[in-house]
Amino acid sequence: MKNYLRLLSYAKPLGSFIVPFVLTSLVASIFGVLNFTLLIPVLRVLFDQVDAQQLSEMLSPGSGLNVVKQFNFYFAKFLSEQGKQGALIFVCGVLAFTIITSNVFKYISVRLLENFKSNMVANLRQEVFNKAIHLHLGFFSNERKGNLISRIVTDVQEVENSIANTFSAAIKELFLFLSFIYALFAISWNLTLFALLVIPISGIFISTLVKKMRHNAGEGQQRLSNLISLMDEVFGGMRVVKGFVAEKFVTEKFREENQAYRESIFSLAARREMASPFSEIMGVFVVIGILLYGGSLILSNDSGLEAAEFITYIGIFSQVMRPAKDISNAFSSAQRGLASGERILSLIDSESSIKDAPDAIELKDFKQNVAFSKVGFSYDSNIQVLKDVDFILPKGKTVALVGSSGGGKSTIADLVPRFYDPTEGEVLIDGINLKNVSQQSLRDLMGIVTQEAVLFNDSIFNNIAFGKNVSEADVIQAAKIANAHDFIMQQAEGYQTIIGDRGTKLSGGQRQRLSIARAILQNPPILILDEATSALDTESEKLVQDALTKLMENRTTLVIAHRLSTIQSADQILVVHRGGIIERGTHEELLQIQDGFYKKLSLMQTL
Repeated sequence: MKNYLRLLSYAKPLGSFIVPFVLTSLVASIFGVLNFTLLIPVLRVLFDQVDAQQLSEMLSPGSGLNVVKQFNFYFAKFLSEQGKQGALIFVCGVLAFTIITSNVFKYISVRLLENFKSNMVANLRQEVFNKAIHLHLGFFSNERKGNLISRIVTDVQEVENSIANTFSAAIKELFLFLSFIYALFAISWNLTLFALLVIPISGIFISTLVKKMRHNAGEGQQRLSNLISLMDEVFGGMRVVKGFVAEKFVTEKFREENQAYRESIFSLAARREMASPFSEIMGVFVVIGILLYGGSLILSNDSGLEAAEFITYIGIFSQVMRPAKDISNAFSSAQRGLASGERILSLIDSESSIKDAPDAIELKDFKQNVAFSKVGFSYDSNIQVLKDVDFILPKGKTVALVGSSGGGKSTIADLVPRFYDPTEGEVLIDGINLKNVSQQSLRDLMGIVTQEAVLFNDSIFNNIAFGKNVSEADVIQAAKIANAHDFIMQQAEGYQTIIGDRGTKLSGGQRQRLSIARAILQNPPILILDEATSALDTESEKLVQDALTKLMENRTTLVIAHRLSTIQSADQILVVHRGGIIERGTHEELLQIQDGFYKKLSLMQTL
């Protein structure tokens, strides 16, 4: 119940919806029930059951608030003055009014409900996305992208389809159900007590179903997440799938997940749909019981019910099962929405391990250096990735990290913009621990170019500008510095050319130069270059390296490189191996170390 109310709270302001929705639903329900109660005087006229005494009683006017007495008064007046035909016309006119009024208010309540649903879903989806965007980088390393997309898209949709509809049933259908029950008690309380014996039996059965459905719903949503994750991975890696003739393999994986999803959804649907026929069967048996019991009382003249009232009673009771069935179906369907809601709320409740301190310092500029002091780091496992890392990156200098793969170079680079926090030691900028600096002001000082150029399915202009309000001249200037302007102008629509998903319409070198142009436009004092040329051919590498050289001018740069030829001019080279710095110095100094690790790497690359 706590999660249910919490999900509803995203439709805020909730009060501005609930009050008009309750009022319109109540009015629609009251007039909807009046439609049936008007059958009694119609049937009395048709069956010629209104005698002189009843007519005189009805002709005494009731109070203004007593709608039934007011109706009876005017009905009797029309009957006495204009005869049966006039009374029939009066009743039909009132019936038309109540039907129109009921449906008008029903429509208004539906409009309010749709506004409520759309508002809740939009707010909930925005909250989930906002939360995901601000989680630390390690969260995305451990979480499948398809699973996150599933929570934002399909799980939120399930909340709309189930939770919001349940809320509607809990108010609108409940009002209608109670109105019908009130009318039934007003006609015959003893018959109604007999009829309501079915409700506890139905309630026990449906509550048992609901408990079993929650498990199926949770499993179904997880299976759907797996399907979306698999599709994202397969479609994103289609070149590899086809290159290794793995179509059959991935098809089989998809078939297994798809079948598992089908089974869980079928099991959920089978239990959910069981509630409706069970309620209907119970309702039919009760109607049969009422016909037998009430009919025998009327036939034996032991009941105060007239034939017209009994027929109306049966008509109303046949309708009371509909809102009762809708309420039970809604709460059964809500289990899938609650399972999705729990997955959404678990993401919203996730805490980022990288947080700004309450008194975090806002950096305005970079003055001195970035320093690593006895830094150690490990991910979730107990395996230590870094240990006792000590070095200083002075302002305006270039420090290069080299070494074998998996040695910890990228982890060192990730600690500088505070994508992760060290588990031991500290990283300082201008003598201030990064934990005491606001993340935004820190990252505003940095530009990052990675091995894989991360681009978006948008125009070249927007990929370079990327969220910054800059002029076209600024973008062109950045592209020229990055050696990208010439190839951009050769595109069909120049800077407005859409480059496809992840920039697939461009070559690797072109994508990388756009990434460099984006970093140039940022104009950061600190640069982090993570193997920015390692995946390129010789010609593209030369163009990109040229662009990087221009980018690095007068900037503080931390470079990760596999190709040692690209970092020979670095002010200091750190050789990282198994999480520690085993050698440091300039290119020439490191080559002088006998049996040195750097010297071995250099010799291997020159062979």
